[in-house]
Amino acid sequence: MMNREIKNIAVLEPSQIVFEGLSNVLSKSGQQFHLLRTDDLNEIQNLAALGKLELAIINPSQIQNKNKEFLSAKKNHPGIVWIALIYNFFDQQLLSLFDKVINITDSGESIAEQIKNLSNSEIHNNDVEHEQLSEREIDVLKLIVKGFSNKEVADNLNISIHTVISHRKNISQKTGIKSQSGLTIYAISNKIILIEDFAK
Repeated sequence: MMNREIKNIAVLEPSQIVFEGLSNVLSKSGQQFHLLRTDDLNEIQNLAALGKLELAIINPSQIQNKNKEFLSAKKNHPGIVWIALIYNFFDQQLLSLFDKVINITDSGESIAEQIKNLSNSEIHNNDVEHEQLSEREIDVLKLIVKGFSNKEVADNLNISIHTVISHRKNISQKTGIKSQSGLTIYAISNKIILIEDFAK
């Protein structure tokens, strides 16, 4: 958890109209926000590295199929609040990578208030989410994301296949994720495994 004062906001949004609308809404909020329109995730990281950024608002379409790159940016810049600005349907697993989600259909006052409240409150980092998994479930999850079968997990951990299936069911219930790709994203975003280890 960390307390943040939001002043500089990077916006990664391809639509000029949406960017102008968001800028207009925030300028009327009475807060001194400075919006910087960016073209890609690298530009956001460069601003963050210079210490000129507290918050990034991103259209999730801009990070689709770039999950590893996005998770790496989050890891490298933990002081940034990452917000998804949505006006289309997006996969829940993709949205779960963000700290917060705001919808374009929210009122201008609501969007401004949500961002203002970020500067006056504590944001709970997603890093603690995996604590709800038991130590053994984490062991099982690490092997699942490596592509191990139930039998290979059982042999590796010296437990029965029935126990592995039970752990997998618990992991899916606790995370709300059933697919291996989704569990991989979950494991990386919660630092259960490192991107570098997964890439090997």
